[in-house]
Amino acid sequence: MYAVISTGGKQYRVAPGDRVRVDTLPVEVGAEIELSGLIAATDADGRMLTGNDLSNSKVLATVSGHDRGEKVLVFKMKRKKQYRRLKGHRQNYTELTIGDFRL
Repeated sequence: MYAVISTGGKQYRVAPGDRVRVDTLPVEVGAEIELSGLIAATDADGRMLTGNDLSNSKVLATVSGHDRGEKVLVFKMKRKKQYRRLKGHRQNYTELTIGDFRL
């Protein structure tokens, strides 16, 4: 059984017990949240549900923590012009532990 959820402008395929890193959510660690942006899901029988079948469906998740990702380096250079720029970026994320589905 799995579901495809949408949060932060991205889509994730999740199953109960999975740990997923999503864009930062303003929720405290240990809080339980409901993700209602379901795009597709399978039920216990293995049938695919989409569209109106998922109008009241939710995925329950627990916030495991907040952290920052690995550093990504951006390097710009124009040869023969003595132009070089090095910039680093670390994206913030929230880690969720997926719980039960309410289909």
